[in-house]
Amino acid sequence: MAKRPARAVRKGTGRKLDVSKYSKLLKPTQRLRRLTIIWTNSSGNPYNTSGFFATVSTTSGRLIQTARFDGFGVVVFSRVSTPTTRDLIVRTYSSNGTLYTVTTVPEDNAAYVIIS
Repeated sequence: MAKRPARAVRKGTGRKLDVSKYSKLLKPTQRLRRLTIIWTNSSGNPYNTSGFFATVSTTSGRLIQTARFDGFGVVVFSRVSTPTTRDLIVRTYSSNGTLYTVTTVPEDNAAYVIIS
């Protein structure tokens, strides 16, 4: 994951922006439309999950979808709209089918992070 560059500290006076001019442009309207799962280690760094996959199912056991992780620890379930309306169970598997984690995602979520 890319690191953010250090902020330059400037001595003296800087130019200030009038924020009221930009208030219409800076509205937080971006939303995740599909359930997104991110798999990280305890430090918060995502795993290289190339070839890994995950399943999402209801708490009663009905399978909703299986999807592949990308190389950055992220999987998006295209059949699960957000915010979710019920608790869901997410199971993560390696490329050879070994079960790694079973996690319950509570309702009213658009994204969820698995830390293991």
